[in-house]
Amino acid sequence: VQLQASGGGLVQAGGSLRLSCVASGSFININSMGWYRQAPGQQRELVATITSGGSTNYEDSVKGRFTISRDGAENTVNMQMNSLEPEDTAVYYCNALIRVRSSSSYVNRNYWGRGTLVTVSS
Repeated sequence: VQLQASGGGLVQAGGSLRLSCVASGSFININSMGWYRQAPGQQRELVATITSGGSTNYEDSVKGRFTISRDGAENTVNMQMNSLEPEDTAVYYCNALIRVRSSSSYVNRNYWGRGTLVTVSS
């Protein structure tokens, strides 16, 4: 299973970016997908998640500015980021909890994509 993220870049404060991540490979289903970020010198933190049923969860600082969505048919998660602030500058990582086959059973495994850099200039 692989997660491929795209959409990072450089934007001025107040601008917008859209991140996308697609899951590929052999799996049964995707339980949840989301985005985490890690700023220089900081720990990785949750930004937003969305379950297969469409329930969402956001980190407080991005509520009202970021919107996460899923395209189940395309195994894709998107995150629209508006009103970006310099504090949003970080490497953003796609994450997914995916059910896969393991030997004679099924297990849920956590997968990470390679990060995509978002830089917001003041």
